[in-house]
Amino acid sequence: MVQKAILFDAARCTACRACQVACKNWNEREIETTTNRGTFQNPPDLSTKTVLVMEFREVGDNGTLRWLYTRRACMHCGDAACIKVCPTGALYRHPSGFVAVDAGKCSGCGYCQEFCPFHLPRIDANRASGMGRVAKCTACTDPGLNRIDNQDVPACVKTCPTVALAYGDRNDLVAAGKARVAELKSQGFSKAYLYGENEVGGTGTLYVLDDSPSIYGLVEDPKVPATAIAWQDVIKPLGYTAVGLVGLGLLLNVLVARARIVQDKEGT
Repeated sequence: MVQKAILFDAARCTACRACQVACKNWNEREIETTTNRGTFQNPPDLSTKTVLVMEFREVGDNGTLRWLYTRRACMHCGDAACIKVCPTGALYRHPSGFVAVDAGKCSGCGYCQEFCPFHLPRIDANRASGMGRVAKCTACTDPGLNRIDNQDVPACVKTCPTVALAYGDRNDLVAAGKARVAELKSQGFSKAYLYGENEVGGTGTLYVLDDSPSIYGLVEDPKVPATAIAWQDVIKPLGYTAVGLVGLGLLLNVLVARARIVQDKEGT
């Protein structure tokens, strides 16, 4: 399967939050009780119940107020730290290129959230008991709710009324994103930028921005933590080796014990 992606055009977004509602409905996520906090953004952050949230920012621009809207959800990194550090294989690469989740394998360790350069995965409230489960955007690749393998588009994309969201082959979306950035620059947005083309190995969620990433609350130069690389290349193999040695030791104990039993029987 050709690598797929989602393209978000912040300059076309009206923050209607239809995508947010469609995501929750399609993925059967519970509702959350929210309160008025002096902003149109609600809920205030991602959670295991809300894996896509539209962020609202007020920015002063030459004495005028400007709203900026950011789609906050899994970035589906090409070089995904969460996959590197997941000890159970609960996080894996779907054939489409998106980072998918098998929640049944999740141990609730929280490594995915800690090592993610964007800190996007969420672990439910039972993490302390060891029964927590990870939740994040999977681009509608969840088993039983899978839209991608059924030749459909993610729920958020399908519901967007302003075409601020697009889905398709990643190479095509990169080209479309670059063309849109050029258009914005011709309109006077000198800092317009296509975010995600090369960041973290190239993300599966691309952003067309009319200003710098930091203004939109995005990490300027996201990197996979060195500790995540060490985890995959050194700590994990050592852990498997240790488990193997323990297993070998147990096997040897069993063999030695059986040998002694045989000797005892032959000696009687």
